[in-house]
Amino acid sequence: MNPYLIEGPALISFSGGRTSAYMLYQIIQAHGGTLPDDVIVAFANTGKEREETLRFVHECGSRWGVKIHWVEWRPDNKESKYAAFEEVGFNSASRDGEPFKALIDIKKRMPNTFQRWCTTFLKIYAKDALMRAKLGLEPGQYTEVIGLRYDEGLRIFKGMDRANLDGRRVAYPLSKDQRVKGDIFDFWWGISRQRHNSYMPRGFDLDLDPWEGNCDLCFQKGKGIRKRIIRDNPHIPVWWHEREVEHDGWFDSRDRVIQLVEQVRRSPTLFDEKEEDMEYDVECGSHCATEDAA
Repeated sequence: MNPYLIEGPALISFSGGRTSAYMLYQIIQAHGGTLPDDVIVAFANTGKEREETLRFVHECGSRWGVKIHWVEWRPDNKESKYAAFEEVGFNSASRDGEPFKALIDIKKRMPNTFQRWCTTFLKIYAKDALMRAKLGLEPGQYTEVIGLRYDEGLRIFKGMDRANLDGRRVAYPLSKDQRVKGDIFDFWWGISRQRHNSYMPRGFDLDLDPWEGNCDLCFQKGKGIRKRIIRDNPHIPVWWHEREVEHDGWFDSRDRVIQLVEQVRRSPTLFDEKEEDMEYDVECGSHCATEDAA
C-alpha cells in the first residue's frame, strides 16, 4: 500500500523544511493532486521562523495547489492557554517572535533543551486547536502525519512512545517508504546533490543551507552553528538576548546569547565546527519533546 495515501481524518504537520515539504508533495501526488476534505495541512508559525521559510511555505501551497493553514498560538483567557490560535497567512504572519514572546511572558522563563515547551505550545497545541475548529476533533481522534525519515529511527521510536502515552495517533510515511536524507536532496537539487552546481527538479527551493534550520537561533542547534548564524546575520541574536535579559534567564545554560555574540566578535572566523549538528533540518515540529508542558 502507498504510505503516502493518507486516510482521514488526519493532520499533516508541515514544518516548513525540505523534508516535510517532500512528504507533503508525495501525499498530494498519492491523492491525485487533491487532498480529501478531512486531511488538513498545517504550518505553525512562532514568529521566529526565517523569512526564507515563510516564502517557501507560501510557494509550496501556491505551486502545488494545496491549502496550507498557517496558525499562530494565542493565549485564551476564556478556556485555557493551550487551546487558542489565530489563522494567518504569508502577509499577516508574525515576523518578530510575537507568539513566542507572549508565551515566554506567561511562563516567566525561557524554554531550554530539557524543557522544550516552546514546541509543545507554539506548534502542537496550535495545530490541536486548528483541528478542533475545522473538524471538531481532539488529539487521538485523527492521525498526525509527521515528516521524519527512515534514518531518524530513534526520534521516531521516541515519538511513538510519547504518542502512546498521550493517546495520540501518529504516522511516519517517509520512514515507511524508507526515505533518507539523500533522497530529500535529490528531490530538490538533483542527483549531483551539489547545491550551487545542479538544477532544482522542482523549480524552487528553500533558500537556506541544511544546517541553518527554520527557527532562526534555536537552542537545539549546535554552538558552532549558532555562532555561524550570528556571524552571518548579526540582527538575529537581538531578540533572543532581549528575552534573556527580560526574564534574567537563558535558553542554553552553557552560553547566554550575549556570550555567543562576544565570542563571534573576538574570533569572527573561528567556530566550533565539531559541535554535533542535527541530522534533520532542525524542523521544529511534533517530534520535539513534549514531556514538560507545564
